[in-house]
Amino acid sequence: MDDAFRPEEILAALAAQNVRFVLIGGMAAILHGDAGVTVDLDIVPAGDAENLDRLAAALRGLNARIRTEGEPNGLPFDCSATFLSNLGPDALLNLTTCAGDMDIVLMPAGTRGFNDLRQDAVAIDTAGIMLLVASLPDIIRSKAAADRDKDRQALPRLRALLERRRR
Repeated sequence: MDDAFRPEEILAALAAQNVRFVLIGGMAAILHGDAGVTVDLDIVPAGDAENLDRLAAALRGLNARIRTEGEPNGLPFDCSATFLSNLGPDALLNLTTCAGDMDIVLMPAGTRGFNDLRQDAVAIDTAGIMLLVASLPDIIRSKAAADRDKDRQALPRLRALLERRRR
């Protein structure tokens, strides 16, 4: 796949299919003002069948493939609503697309998924697309619960950003 990360193209494909999702992870933090860097887009989609069907259509349009270390172009998969609905709540689907890498997370660490994150999500217009972006406290909550090295490194920066906003 193309190595260039073009998140606006991924977001445009999701918007064109009317996929309901909350943006999480590094890109969400950046949209809140974080100075971090990210190389992928992380989303939590609504889990209803109609939305998963729209998500599958968007993924097919992006030529999505499962991202693996051993296969730079990714592996093909059954890009369907049925496949997505059978992933299970703890699934993390790492994908590579014609516009860069993206991850689909149904139940991010420390959250109860789409409906939980949607409650406090912030609507942000980026590249002419209105996005639901996880709130900064929810991003912090999820990164703290995930407890990965890269999340532990980001947490002091994100907590400082949140503290500055509260002043």
